Amino acid sequence: MDDSRCPCGSGDLFDGCCGPLLAGAAAPTAERLMRSRYTAFARHDAAHLLASWHPSSRPRTIGFEPDLEWRRLIILGRSAGGPFDRDGVVEFEAFWRQGAERGSLRERSRFVREDRRWLYVDGEIG
Repeated sequence: MDDSRCPCGSGDLFDGCCGPLLAGAAAPTAERLMRSRYTAFARHDAAHLLASWHPSSRPRTIGFEPDLEWRRLIILGRSAGGPFDRDGVVEFEAFWRQGAERGSLRERSRFVREDRRWLYVDGEIG
């Protein structure tokens, strides 16, 4: 049992937020999948990242930088991506720290829903 706050910034506990998604539950929206993927990066959960990546763009492996720490996630916008949509876009900014360096990554991520499961397709960084 993990009763710590979820890394995705929802304010909920991990077990009631992204925990079930990392364990294999389907995300109800594209934003929830995006949040769970951020959490997977923060927790170095390659299995969830690969399982939630669309086969057309999925890499063979995921590498993590051991000293890179994901600190905070902000959702900047979303388009579609609801429980009855077939696709969606989520724009976010994720803040990181690596040693003495700090920075952020902005991405406009595209998602599709196939067989009632949301999948990450790709993202435009900028």
